[in-house]
Order: sequence, then C-alpha cells, then structure tokens
Amino acid sequence: MRTIVEALCSDECAGRAPGTPGGKAARRIVMDAFREAGLSPVEQPIEVGANVLAALPGKSDRWVILAAHYDHLGTMGKNIYRGADDNAAAVAIMIDVARALPRETLDRGILFAAFDAEEPPHFLQNTMGSKEWVRRPTVPLDQVDLMICMDLIGHAFGPPGTPEDVRQTVFALGAERSTGTSTHVDALARQIPGVVVRRLDAEVIPPLSDYEAFWRNEIPFLFLSCAHGRRYHTPEDTPAWLDWKKMESLARWLERFVRETSARPEAKIEWINDARDDALTLRSLSDIARSLADVNPQPIEWLGTASTLLAACGTDGRLPEARRRELMMLVQMVEDEMA
Repeated sequence: MRTIVEALCSDECAGRAPGTPGGKAARRIVMDAFREAGLSPVEQPIEVGANVLAALPGKSDRWVILAAHYDHLGTMGKNIYRGADDNAAAVAIMIDVARALPRETLDRGILFAAFDAEEPPHFLQNTMGSKEWVRRPTVPLDQVDLMICMDLIGHAFGPPGTPEDVRQTVFALGAERSTGTSTHVDALARQIPGVVVRRLDAEVIPPLSDYEAFWRNEIPFLFLSCAHGRRYHTPEDTPAWLDWKKMESLARWLERFVRETSARPEAKIEWINDARDDALTLRSLSDIARSLADVNPQPIEWLGTASTLLAACGTDGRLPEARRRELMMLVQMVEDEMA
C-alpha cells in the first residue's frame, strides 16, 4: 500500500487533477496495480478523465462495488496538492483487498471502481466519475446489492495523545439504508485488531463523496471515512502523516466484510427508503466522548448534549425534525475538535 500511495503522491502525478498529464499518470499507476493484483482493468472515459474499473465475477449475477476516487486537486501556484489521505490511501486499500480476495469462490461478483473527477469543481457538477458510471453502468444497476465507498480513510482519528480506541475509529454511514447491513457492520465492528468501526446515520453530513449518485438511485451503500483531518485539502496531505497500521487493519476488515457480503444468503439486499438511526449516531458519539473524558474536558459537554438528544429520540430511533440541527451541530463540533 505504501508503494501505491507514494507513487500516486509523486511529482509525476502532480496532484492527479482530472484530464492533466498528472491525472493520466495516476491512472496508469492504478491500472498497473490492478494488473499486478491479477485483475484485468479497463478505462471508462468520462468528460474530464476516465474511471478505472476491474471486475471479479462471481457465481451469480449480483454485484458488490468497492470504490474510491483516485483524483485530487492538482497544483496551485508552486504547491502540489498530493492528496495522500484524499484519496490515495483508499485506492491503495482497495487494491490490497482486490489482491487478497479469491478468484473463483465468491457468490456475488466484486467490481472495483477507481473513480475520477470527484474533487471540486466536478463534485458539484454532473462530470463526476461516479455519476457518469451510474448513467452508463458497466453492470446493471438493479443487480448491485451494495456500493462501498471510501474517502479520507488513511489517518488516525484525533491528534497524537488521543486514546488508541478513538484513533482507530472508522465511521460507517448508510448501513441503515439496506436490509441486514447494520447488523453485519455491528457484528464486525471490533473483530479486526487495530480498527474500530462506528456507525453513523447517513444524514448527519451532506453526501460528500461518490456514494451520492448511488444514494439518489436508491442503491444500497456504505460510506467509510475517518472524517476531515487538519491537513484536508492542503499541500500538507502527504504520505508522512498516514496511519499505515490502521490502513492495514482496515484492509483486512474490508476483505472480511466484502467476502461476507458476497456470501449473504438473500437473493437481493433491499433498499430501505427514508431510514434513519439518530439514536445509533448519538450512542457512537457518546462512546467516543467517554473514551476521551480522561484526557480532554470538552467531551463532557458532548456527553450532555448527546444524552439530551438521545432522550428525545422516538422508539424508532429518530429525532424530531426540530432537533436534528442540534445533532448535526454536535457532529460538526466533534469533527472540528478531533481534526
């Protein structure tokens, strides 16, 4: 993984902006890495670059997608925005999972998708690689059982000195939107040493990555992220600050999760429309606050707010709409404090 990240963050790739020589160099690196993993990647041209897709067919016509965008911001003046955490680390993890999965025994097929053109200005336009893929899918959309999206996944959560149980956090959003996925994520949350997967409701943040196009088309998704770090979208987002051990643990967690998702016995993983799990979000934030209480007084305030909001949740786990702004403010407060 380190080799792939360092290659994608090199001067040759120059920040990997779509449609630039650096973006094309990054695409070659991703293509070569998939080939070395034993797959046969193809390019899907889009308006401003190209997606890189590698399929691992299964026994059935159902599919799981594991995705991460490989582009970044390029250069600004003399600065190269190398994008180690955003999103070279996720690409390396995805390829590591591809290398580890068996070639003939999976029930559902796995489509590995390295999307281009996720960053601004494409994020706010219809030129995103993931939106292009949904418009021109390489497997039928109604045969996709789960899309797993990774973004900002290579750093420890919290500054140095934060308890390891917190720094190992990876947030999982959107599991509540499909049948059986929440239970599956919870069952594996602490099964791999070095990573702790904590679920949040998908609506606590705006849809900020490639899962948006799948969400809008009611395709089950899971978004994995460690939230914004303090080096987000700066020239300081370099390989030097990545948590390599955490990345290795997450790759093993994902390998197991993808294997088990492929083997799920249902004929189809169903979309759950308008699902919400505010109570689960509040419990996840409360667990973090309790772990931090001995080293930081700020979480005491978080715990109080979370407890008040948890008491306001209905039996279905939903907050009244009038209280949802408080929840989103709490999530933002935690992210800002831990950046």
